[in-house]
Amino acid sequence: MRKIVIVSSCTEDWGGSEELWGRSIPPLQAAGFSISVVKYWINRQHPEFVKLAARNVGLIEIFPKRSIPRRVVGKVSKIANQTALALKLIEPQGEDFSNYIKIMKGEAPELVIISQGINFDGLKMAYQCLLLKIPYVVISQKAVDFYWPHKDDRAFMLEALQKAEKNYFVSHHNHRLTEEQFGKKLPNGQVIFNPMKLSGNIVPYPKSTAVYKIACLGRLFLLDKGQDVLIRILSEQKWRDRPILISFIGKGTDEAGLKDMAALLNVTNVEFRGQIDDIENMWKDYHALVLPSRSEGLPLSMVEAMSAGRPVIISNAGGNTELVEEGVTGFIGYPNEESFAEAMERAWERREEWEQLGKNAAAFVAANVPESPETDFANLILALMKR
Repeated sequence: MRKIVIVSSCTEDWGGSEELWGRSIPPLQAAGFSISVVKYWINRQHPEFVKLAARNVGLIEIFPKRSIPRRVVGKVSKIANQTALALKLIEPQGEDFSNYIKIMKGEAPELVIISQGINFDGLKMAYQCLLLKIPYVVISQKAVDFYWPHKDDRAFMLEALQKAEKNYFVSHHNHRLTEEQFGKKLPNGQVIFNPMKLSGNIVPYPKSTAVYKIACLGRLFLLDKGQDVLIRILSEQKWRDRPILISFIGKGTDEAGLKDMAALLNVTNVEFRGQIDDIENMWKDYHALVLPSRSEGLPLSMVEAMSAGRPVIISNAGGNTELVEEGVTGFIGYPNEESFAEAMERAWERREEWEQLGKNAAAFVAANVPESPETDFANLILALMKR
């Protein structure tokens, strides 16, 4: 049977970056392909991997029963008058990257899908596919203005990007920034969408406006999501005096730090609700979304909030502004206290219009975001296989 291998660089059990390839597996299998998933390690008890196992998807760990490699060492050397990269992943128990190469040789796929969190954290694995002469595509779920590839890694990373069958990005911003970071155009780049978990129907707007409830939905990781910016703004007296409640929804490494910061600044109009699985039902209680992100790809939480009929107050990080029009579907600021506070103020002044702005947002998403991005992605892969 023809085979496709999906390689994920995500170090979490199941991250948001997994949704696209995870949902594309059924149509790829329906087209006659056997699928294997390769990660550093796999939590086979996680519900998503239980589902994949039930679909006879191969689950392969690069470091079985071991921890993630702590660091990547890149060394460029000349071999047979060609520049090659001696890549070695140093793992606590001393395991090296040769296991990944053995996996690729054993699987012998027709195509490898490299799924990255950031725009170069999986290129070491893409490069090995290049050396093994295995065709591959690369997905980049995020690109960060302040996080660039290391100088010692640039040569092999650029070659991996240039020789990919396709480079898929979730926003035009991420495509453009990747080109800037490597100093080269990537004509094999293409923008795609991630799948939504919501139905796409407008969720009825809350009847009560005695307190305006705003959801800040995302991982509690301030380097990316910038929740600290929001807490500083809310510490201003005018926001203390307003009938507003911000709910931080999600989990993450900075939860304790953000709670301590809110306590220090005596910000009482925030709450930490943890993880919520039924996001569509959650929107029945919330009037708007706020995302003060420092870096993004194209946040699914924003697209889903818009599809549910809610206005969004966002930073201009990543591809956010590619879907949001100032004053029409939401409000946009820079990810710093002064600019983002101004965006929040503009939103507050027009709070009586939020329901209509949310309807505008839902209409925009319905007209511009594909109904089934996972099917579209699978079709792109299948089209590549026919070339």
